[in-house]
Amino acid sequence: MSSRIPLEVARVLRLGRPPEIWFKPALSVVAAVAPPNLTLVALDRLDLAMYTMAGSLCALYAHNRPYAARARTLAWVLLGMLGGLTAALLAASLTGSAVVLVTVGAVLAAAQKVLCDATRIGPPGNVILTFVSSAALFVPQTLAEIPGHLALGAAAGAWAWLVGMAPGLLRPHGPERRATAVALRAAATYAGSVREHTLAHAESAAEHDRAGTAAEHDRALAATALAAARQALLGAGRATGVRRALGRLLDRAEIALAAPADADPDLLRAWARGLRGTRAVPLVDDLALLRGEPVPRDPLWARVRPLGRLAVRTGLGCAFAGYASLALGVGRPYWALVTAASLYQASFTLTWGRGVQRVVGNLLGVLLFAALVPLAHTGGLALVLCCAALNFGAEALIGRNYWLGSVCVTPMALLITEFAGLQDPGRLIGERVLDTVVGALVGLLAALAVPDRARARVVRTGRGTPRTLAGAEHREVPHPDQRTQSDTTEGVRP
Repeated sequence: MSSRIPLEVARVLRLGRPPEIWFKPALSVVAAVAPPNLTLVALDRLDLAMYTMAGSLCALYAHNRPYAARARTLAWVLLGMLGGLTAALLAASLTGSAVVLVTVGAVLAAAQKVLCDATRIGPPGNVILTFVSSAALFVPQTLAEIPGHLALGAAAGAWAWLVGMAPGLLRPHGPERRATAVALRAAATYAGSVREHTLAHAESAAEHDRAGTAAEHDRALAATALAAARQALLGAGRATGVRRALGRLLDRAEIALAAPADADPDLLRAWARGLRGTRAVPLVDDLALLRGEPVPRDPLWARVRPLGRLAVRTGLGCAFAGYASLALGVGRPYWALVTAASLYQASFTLTWGRGVQRVVGNLLGVLLFAALVPLAHTGGLALVLCCAALNFGAEALIGRNYWLGSVCVTPMALLITEFAGLQDPGRLIGERVLDTVVGALVGLLAALAVPDRARARVVRTGRGTPRTLAGAEHREVPHPDQRTQSDTTEGVRP
């Protein structure tokens, strides 16, 4: 048993390949965050940056959705962000009781987790919303200040919406093209795996079984990628010539899944390469296959109802993590609360893995913070630029593994606390380490105390391996109901 633990930890921390468009969320979040913060530096009001950051961080969402769907998603994310911020600011203005504020934060965290899961908003999911609302609970506030602070968040969120939509001016069909290319490459990989399986028949039985398992895994990934690409086309709006051409390419990918032995992997990959940039979509004959139809979705209440145990687990884990932090004398219990909120996945195994990733990333992140403090403390401009660089690093790296992105997220979150005034680095580091450990331990205990066996069965009976399923939170694993998921984004995960 003891020998398995290091192997499991190594598996959880193993780095994957970077997502294909890792640079898009990284550049977008910098473009969304930097202008409002630089404006505040020029006005000598960096103490208001927390409110502009709330709106700016909406730029982390929906990067793989078609632009018509992206516009709606970003608008809903902004409304959700402002709703959580409003509730937090009202609570902060009405009470100074830390216990009450932690309780409010736990209730908000549970609601945000359930709504994000029910709507499948995608990475970074509820964590950004919970970070913003939990941090706002512990900022001194008056009722008269709330409208102005919300206006700052709304203005920055509107700018983030424009940043998210801007690439559509140059490449209006970009998300659909990428989704189709992913499906073609996945179909080519499956066709290649089937050929290897056939050739392995003449070799040893063990080699034959290994090739068969690999082929089955590749087929599951290809089917998921194809479903995601169909959904992308369906969510892209009216049928244009480009989208009809993409649909014909998906027909070819579907045929490759049905008859992989007859498929040409090289040709499928050539079509995928032809979708790069803005060049003309490769033309193939229309096979008049049955096109995918929009999947009818249950009303929101019907999707929320099965998530009751998840809400209880998240609420209890966040509440008791915050209470434990208060009992230990930490001045920022919301760090423990957010740590607990970030852990919960579809099974305890995945939740445990996320806890390991979170702790390792945060511990390394506080070391990076200690190295950056001398530079960041040279002035407001340096502080903002350091945060922008860490924003970029977090989004660029988190697709490899959640813990690697957390190495940048942790110092960024610590520097954000200094927007209102420089603080003692040693105390910040000590509190962050303590809150990380407390939040992770209490969060895992809550996951054990309130298991969700129905969701865990879905994971155990899925085709993906535990590693594949764990990576679905922070790597680009196609999801048939929305888009290709990127980690986990979880994007910036304070």
